[in-house]
Amino acid sequence: MYELRQVSEHCYYIQSPAKIGLVRLEGDEVCLIDSGSDKDAGRKVRQILDKNGWKLKAIYNTHSNADHIGGNRYLQNQTGCAVYAPGIEAAFTRWPILEPSFLYGGYPCKDLRHKFLLAQDSEVQALTPDVLPVGFELLPLPGHFFDMAGFRTPEGVVYLADCLSSRETLEKYRIGFIYDVAAYLETLEAVKGMEAKLFVPAHAEAAESVAELAQYNIDTVHEVAEKILELCREPLCFEVILQRLFAGYGLAMNFEQYVLVGSTVRSYLSWLRDAGRVECAFEDNMLVWRRV
Repeated sequence: MYELRQVSEHCYYIQSPAKIGLVRLEGDEVCLIDSGSDKDAGRKVRQILDKNGWKLKAIYNTHSNADHIGGNRYLQNQTGCAVYAPGIEAAFTRWPILEPSFLYGGYPCKDLRHKFLLAQDSEVQALTPDVLPVGFELLPLPGHFFDMAGFRTPEGVVYLADCLSSRETLEKYRIGFIYDVAAYLETLEAVKGMEAKLFVPAHAEAAESVAELAQYNIDTVHEVAEKILELCREPLCFEVILQRLFAGYGLAMNFEQYVLVGSTVRSYLSWLRDAGRVECAFEDNMLVWRRV
């Protein structure tokens, strides 16, 4: 783990739970794409930088989930590097309490205030095309999170952040985290048609083609939607829908899974309602969902 892997003349990634991109710039300067999950991840990245005699110029965060920004604070304090994040992700990066609060839908209890959902804050600037290194392209990849973005380097390496889950992960858990289902499907269709020298997803193997994996992710989204529709043949409240999904997929409930999968299921219900495939009503002071 935390092994540096070179994929082109100037492009690398650090093998970690959420892959960290690294690109050599001019002279001894490098930039990172994301920073890992916590201070320990940042320390391991710093060791790689020191071993190679590299100076960290900037961290470009793809989005603000804690496993992608957790090393920001440590690396910023150690190196003085700039940190950039796209759109609303910058607010979540500056005020990380927003992530568990958003997922829970209120002030998060201590069970949710841990490093997997609550990163340390860091000073962050807006990620726009003009702050990128020369030749970099900013790729909007919304859906998994609010304003998630990826990057295409001048050497044709594309860093895809979290828009793809590995086949193994989906086969084990089925329900991957999604904020906006419609936007996520559009992103997957766009990624399916992309070409690159190499794709580097954060949670799947680097590959020259990701079209087949993108389609598998698309198919899984529709499978989960159909499962929800099947459950909603009778009017059900959200908690029962969630309970039956966990039972159907053999998932184990805990606080973290409750908010991650629960938030995703709410997003599915919103998407299905906007598409006219489910309807909702208040019965006995309870919101229930029913297939149309």
